[in-house]
Amino acid sequence: MGIILNLETATTNCSVSLAKDGVLLALRENNTPNYSHAEQLHVFIAECMAEAKLPLTKLEAIAVSKGPGSYTGLRIGVSAAKGLCFSLDIPLISIATLTSMASKFVGAFDYIIPVLDARRMEVYSAVFDCDLNQIRETEAEIIDEHSFGSYLHHKSVLVSGSGAQKIKETLSAENVSFDTTCVPSSKEMAKLSHEKYQEGNFEDVAYFEPYYLKDFMLQTKKK
Repeated sequence: MGIILNLETATTNCSVSLAKDGVLLALRENNTPNYSHAEQLHVFIAECMAEAKLPLTKLEAIAVSKGPGSYTGLRIGVSAAKGLCFSLDIPLISIATLTSMASKFVGAFDYIIPVLDARRMEVYSAVFDCDLNQIRETEAEIIDEHSFGSYLHHKSVLVSGSGAQKIKETLSAENVSFDTTCVPSSKEMAKLSHEKYQEGNFEDVAYFEPYYLKDFMLQTKKK
């Protein structure tokens, strides 16, 4: 048995789910461009536990989305996860953000390409097959007419996520579908975190860091 709290804060979607043996018990999320994680994350945690009528002491693991994604969002999620793991003395599980996104479409397409908007024409992306095997590593890349060239022909392809619009405007192929509304959610984390829990695939709580992919750059307003 595994009662796991899943935290997803890598993008604008502040999402918390509670699951038992991979089956969802409660879900709270709010997708807003204003990044509400600092205000809502702990509220959503409390609401999920209350809906399931379970105290925090019943949790057997905490799962957190490890990125890539927003630097601040990832820090908030990982800090909350570590705090709970330390206080409850339970293991930490990390779930790759792009894997979680791709898992929503397993079996529906030959290739699944989750993409998160970065800056300008850049995206964070990876490529998965129909069974969720990652067949191209996660990269931060500039989108041009040659992007994903070897994957966009002869098979059905889904490009999904906040970066999909950039790709849609640059590339065209009859076999490619685009989903510009998909965001990472703790709902998809439930099954993935349960699998890792069964495997005993845990992180070192003291030393775990999010997968930023790029160095943090402080952006200031133009005068």
